[in-house]
Amino acid sequence: MSADPTAAVLALLRPDLRAFAGYSSARSSAVQGEVWLNANESAWANAADAEGRSRRYPDPQPTALRAALAALYAVTPAQVLIGRGSDEAIDLLVRAFCRPGVDAIVVTPPVFGMYAVCARLQGAVLCEVPLQDTAGGLGVDIDAVIQAARDSAARLVFLCSPSNPAGSEIVLADIVRVASALASQALVVVDEAYIEYSEQPSASCLLADHPNIAVLRTLSKAHALAAARIGTLLAAPPIIAALRRCQAPYPVPQPCADLALAALQPAALAQTAQRVAQVKQARAQLLTALQALPEVRRVYPSAGNYLLVRFTDAQAAFDALLAAGVVVRDQRAAPQLGDALRISIGSAEENQRVMAALSNRSVAA
Repeated sequence: MSADPTAAVLALLRPDLRAFAGYSSARSSAVQGEVWLNANESAWANAADAEGRSRRYPDPQPTALRAALAALYAVTPAQVLIGRGSDEAIDLLVRAFCRPGVDAIVVTPPVFGMYAVCARLQGAVLCEVPLQDTAGGLGVDIDAVIQAARDSAARLVFLCSPSNPAGSEIVLADIVRVASALASQALVVVDEAYIEYSEQPSASCLLADHPNIAVLRTLSKAHALAAARIGTLLAAPPIIAALRRCQAPYPVPQPCADLALAALQPAALAQTAQRVAQVKQARAQLLTALQALPEVRRVYPSAGNYLLVRFTDAQAAFDALLAAGVVVRDQRAAPQLGDALRISIGSAEENQRVMAALSNRSVAA
């Protein structure tokens, strides 16, 4: 590793973006005043906005929210980039690090589709290392990931843990192994959208020693704020600063920032922790119940708020659930999952409807 490992990671940025200043918005200026006439905003609040909170453009990176997220994730505010869900951070990373038609990203299908979508939109090369279907579940072949990244000279390696839709995890030692092997070559991005449902520690604890690791977090899942679109990238401060320069202005609407900040107060966090515990218990119960159904081939163990289930007839299972008013995710178009559905863990009543629909189909069959 070089004397300045963070500089080595910054050297992976597209050459044309290393000195890029980005857009200077009205709110990016440090000037202060009492009468603000620099952003062409309305002088009056909308009738629907009683408190006038939405009249002005918001802080591009709301200070209080950034501090609250940093505290939640045990990092410093300088290591936090807030965006429009994790999707924006994924897109920013691909656009900032990958030259069209030249640089590659590594992904591990079947996995969250936005990595590949962002690569396609940027014209980046997509290198796939399929998950291995073993007795323990659908897991990542770490050696194959490292070799593929080296062979393709990848700039980004996306590791999803817990994996969506597989539900499998990557232990921290394996993440360190990938980051160490690719220290001067690639940024290793660990997507932890579902980490709250896992028993594993976050990879954010690795940032201090491995500046070529970045971590994606979100308030959409465990914190129940999917519509607010609050995603976070955790990384070394120089990487965060570089990505901020590539980010479109005002990514966090004020109502969303207000809602997210309220959700990070002690009482709300305590309720979130309680509901996460409920999901873990319900996940175990649903897994056991599904395994007892004759048409279920396999239920994969999961560290997320969902279960990946293989059926003898996935279409019939999907239809039976839909007839009962239950919509699940059809995974049959995904690699290796031609007989699989992904079922989110719902409330007790919703989980009962799932089992009733599938049990009734078993009886009818």
